[in-house]
Amino acid sequence: MTFDVNGDPDGCPVFLLHGTPGSRRGPKPRGIVLYRLGVRLISYDRPGYGGSGRHEHRSVRDAADDVQLIADKLGLDRFAVVGRSGGGPHALAVAAELADRVSSTAVLVSLAPADAAGLDWYHGMNGSNVREYGDADKDAKALLESLTAAANEARRDPRRFIALIQAELSAPDRRVVGDVTLRRLLLATYREALSQGPDGWIDDVLALRKPWEIDFARITSDVLLWHGADDRFSPADHTLWLGEQMPRAHVTIQPGIGHFGAVEVLPEVLSWVTQPASAFAGYPVEPDWMFRTGPADQSLDRAAGLPAAP
Repeated sequence: MTFDVNGDPDGCPVFLLHGTPGSRRGPKPRGIVLYRLGVRLISYDRPGYGGSGRHEHRSVRDAADDVQLIADKLGLDRFAVVGRSGGGPHALAVAAELADRVSSTAVLVSLAPADAAGLDWYHGMNGSNVREYGDADKDAKALLESLTAAANEARRDPRRFIALIQAELSAPDRRVVGDVTLRRLLLATYREALSQGPDGWIDDVLALRKPWEIDFARITSDVLLWHGADDRFSPADHTLWLGEQMPRAHVTIQPGIGHFGAVEVLPEVLSWVTQPASAFAGYPVEPDWMFRTGPADQSLDRAAGLPAAP
């Protein structure tokens, strides 16, 4: 299992679980910001991505075993976990299976389980994701062929991957992806994610559509569920459904923000997960200093003005 550790070596350990497709080199705050937040950030490649070998037929729940292995290797008894996009379900698996070790959890722009009762799973989702997840259910060969072709194209030129999704971006996401710094980070993570080929991507899609094998009732940590209202990749209804499953969930749907807005709020989310649970006892669901009601600032470095983590 390949992983990176960034930030303050004496800071609060936080696992960051990347999106689909993605890698440990996905967008994250600069080292100086992590130091200011007091965060020791651990990111790893899920099996089949980047430097991690494939685990065929893996489930979402298997992410808990991966995190446990890395935590044990680093000698970590307690840690927080953050999952973005396709990493969100995997973060919930960690929170459920390792409840005695997870101090807090944040899940950004996540999907809900495929069998979520009462949820119109595909409502508001863009066409390419509908096709991918539909193929995972009924045509594995078509899924293999389409993702292999897309991965090969991205390996030759990662800019092609961004071009493929460009037409399906909401207006807020076009603004975010248009940022030169973020585009460079996305190119790096896609290049690393698909360096072995499409296996990690394929296995993620299949795992997300299979039963997750997660008992939400086992999650004892506070859980922040954040979503941009204009997300076309994983619609905000999925987060609303997840919020109904966990008694300690704090749900925020931010207007004027899309899927990639999750990158911009990450420094603030990292500050949230490093606070003691008691610090939120008298807080509203979203503290005023943390979430804004309008479009987020374009700068990836805006966390420099945040209060330092304790």
